[in-house]
Amino acid sequence: MHPDVLPVNIMEARNFITAREMIVDGNWIFTSINGLPRYEKPPLPTWMTAISMLSLGMKSLFALRLPAALMGTLVVFMTYFFCLKLTSQKIFAFIAALISASSFYIIMSGRDGQWDIFTHAFMLVSIYFLYQIFTEKSHLYRNALLAGLFFGCSFLSKGPVSLYVLFLPFLIAYSFTFRFKKMHLLWRPLVVFLLVAIISSVWWNVYIYLFDNQAVTEITTKETGRWLNYNTRPIYYYWSFVVQSGLWTIPAFVGLLYPYLKNKVFNKKAYTFTLLWTLISVILLSIIPEKKARYLMPVLIPMAMNTAFYIEYLFRSFKTMSSKKETGIVYFHFGLIALIGCAFPIAAYLYFGDTVHIFLIWYLLTSFCLLAIGIGILLFLRKKELATAFYLSIALIFSVLCFGLPLAKGITHNPQYNSIVNAKTYLEKNKAKIYEFEAFTPELIWDYGEPIEVLFDGIKYKIPKENGFYVLTNSTEEIEFEKVFANFHIQKIDSFDMNPVGIESRSHKARLQRNLYWVERF
Repeated sequence: MHPDVLPVNIMEARNFITAREMIVDGNWIFTSINGLPRYEKPPLPTWMTAISMLSLGMKSLFALRLPAALMGTLVVFMTYFFCLKLTSQKIFAFIAALISASSFYIIMSGRDGQWDIFTHAFMLVSIYFLYQIFTEKSHLYRNALLAGLFFGCSFLSKGPVSLYVLFLPFLIAYSFTFRFKKMHLLWRPLVVFLLVAIISSVWWNVYIYLFDNQAVTEITTKETGRWLNYNTRPIYYYWSFVVQSGLWTIPAFVGLLYPYLKNKVFNKKAYTFTLLWTLISVILLSIIPEKKARYLMPVLIPMAMNTAFYIEYLFRSFKTMSSKKETGIVYFHFGLIALIGCAFPIAAYLYFGDTVHIFLIWYLLTSFCLLAIGIGILLFLRKKELATAFYLSIALIFSVLCFGLPLAKGITHNPQYNSIVNAKTYLEKNKAKIYEFEAFTPELIWDYGEPIEVLFDGIKYKIPKENGFYVLTNSTEEIEFEKVFANFHIQKIDSFDMNPVGIESRSHKARLQRNLYWVERF
């Protein structure tokens, strides 16, 4: 829904550039970015994006973001099917799927062309088939083969990330809750699973190591250092992880209260399993020094299942609840959602002011839907029809996605916007080449449409051999630029600003700005 509303971010730009260079330069195995090796990320999501680009258009944001959206959809469906296998309860499985579909970071990962959603979606499928090996007697080798193949797809999407944060916690939680029974009967299919998983996971890494060893070694050394020294956070950084579920923050927190919920859920063992799976995932993530909020996305998968136990309990019991503490939490949660829906028309009008007429249709559609849903939630909450209030909450999220997203264009406006692609007009006039002075910015390279050579290799600056050429710099490089080209004639030609917001905004980034200089030998 509205894939072109949000601008391409830095992670997407890196991935889209790599997909474009696959198509233009034929770098399908030896992946690249701006003409340089890019082996940090395995190629499967990039292959899928490149195929989508070939089918639907090289510059179509719909084509670029479609594979990630399909992976987000896969997460939702596999949540349903896994929960159905786990409990044999369709209502519970449906609730879990809806919670996952409306959790903040799962929505965002499915909308962005970034690779986290791929690795975790494929791993969830692998877990689904592996669970059947542990619990069913039929189709053992089919399940082993499929579990191994999808495990390999996960590894080919983002390396061992999902192995560590989704697969390993699943195994630990399963061993504590259900125990591994009759393993002597399962060793053959499990060996098949391991062999298929290993072969399908490592073949690309082995191939590029054998045929581009130097680049692989340099990139591996750099990436290892990043995990230990880059973006490090304290061990308690993820303790507020329930917030990342967005709409379901309060129910997710209650769902983690084992002493309160253990005797209220319909399947205590399954509830214990999803609880352990969630908490172990958070613990393992907390151990790693490098931390980012988006790394919590896989935690939302078992947490959606765990939260569904609480919501299903409310479906059954809310009408007969007598405890004010229990009902108070429910009224607060759904009442807050209703208040947001009812307040949106006035709040949005006050925020956009005179510019609201630009997005009038989307504003009216969003306002009507959210106001109607908000009132509906209040009415059904008063009748204690919690299931209806729950489904209306889901409808509110999807109304925002369907009708509210275009309003984001009213938030992102930069009157000084000037795309880097306009630099090509100068190159055409002088038949000259353009260079980046010190480093390239992925968003700029993506918009420019082709690689731009960087003069700095990390040690020294390259001086082009041409008599005249163009150089792009940002504000932090100006002094060094003048030193390097002190013996040249330098003339500023133009400035480019690709920030979606103006310079007065805190979100305005210097790295998305460039000055264009004409550099000529005396």
